[in-house]
Amino acid sequence: MNTMTGVASRFAFELQSVDEQTGARAGRWTTPHGVVETPAFMPVGTLGTVKGLLPSQLRAVRVQMVLANTYHLALRPGADVVEKLGGLHAFMNWDGPILTDSGGFQVFSLARLSRCDDEQVVFHSHVDGSRFALSPERAIRIQEQLGADCIMCLDECPASDVGAHELADAVRRTTLWAQRCRASQTRGDQALFGIVQGGTDRLLRRESAAGLRDLDFPAYAIGGLSVGEAPQVMYHTLTETCPLLPTQQLRYLMGVGRPQDLLEAVTRGVDLFDCVMPSRNGRNATAFTSGGKVKLRNRRHVCDPSPLDAECDCETCRHFSRAYLRHLFIAGEMLGPILVTLHNIAFYQRLMRELRQAVLDGRVSEFRSLRLAQWDASV
Repeated sequence: MNTMTGVASRFAFELQSVDEQTGARAGRWTTPHGVVETPAFMPVGTLGTVKGLLPSQLRAVRVQMVLANTYHLALRPGADVVEKLGGLHAFMNWDGPILTDSGGFQVFSLARLSRCDDEQVVFHSHVDGSRFALSPERAIRIQEQLGADCIMCLDECPASDVGAHELADAVRRTTLWAQRCRASQTRGDQALFGIVQGGTDRLLRRESAAGLRDLDFPAYAIGGLSVGEAPQVMYHTLTETCPLLPTQQLRYLMGVGRPQDLLEAVTRGVDLFDCVMPSRNGRNATAFTSGGKVKLRNRRHVCDPSPLDAECDCETCRHFSRAYLRHLFIAGEMLGPILVTLHNIAFYQRLMRELRQAVLDGRVSEFRSLRLAQWDASV
């Protein structure tokens, strides 16, 4: 079977509506493990788990798709182990769509432990210091063993403060690696995403997008943002980058972000997101709510009987007060991080559903202005 034909028959992106004022989009991304209604947010389950939560809890707050990580799973427990146990869906008991990052972000986040050239990136494992080499071909092979629905090309994600030469080299290398990833893919039931790099340089973004479009990926990601640049700079880069990508294919912004970042990115034409913020903040006693951030360690919540968010119907908000949640964190009880993580992910899912409905109803600008005003008033 031709791999390209196999992919085309299992994946499809249906663009249902585009907001005329902003360019915000509503669509449906069909995968072998279900349909994702976009815009959508993926909780991060780096090691095959969204920290502290059961798959049933993710389903209860209407998570559609989760993300896991190639680099981390290759180190622990190993791709061979996951493959022998039936692939990542069976291993983590998640029957919905899964996307695996290629390990390219670790080129940025673990820069002190890695060395990169045109052939591959070589890491010194953050677990035990052992050598771990990741080439484009190996990144694809590992992701095929893991069995995610959506897999990513290996890319080089540079920091925001690198020089012009280093940034241009990262674009060149990312395109070279994308060609090798495309050539090494063997499974027809996985959609391989190309990743546009180029930092905040308009010409390099254009060069990167052009090189990837020639490879005709079923979906495209925007990488190299939220790595140190100011939010307004990121928004400007998205404004220039999204029109460079095919209109009828899914657009995924990697590693973003804050609720206001999601609003701004959707209104520039992005369909899919992931970020550790809802879970990481939840573990650290910070909740995202319709009225802005709530820091539960603050003494103002000692006797507060109200829920985290009166607009939220998640398990946390239906049954537990701010006072109780604060008590859990002060007492060092593990239930606190679990309950606030659950709420934060529920908040992100509800925000995406409301954004999607706003696109379908033609009121994106009104929705964006209302939410930003609410959050700004809480600061």
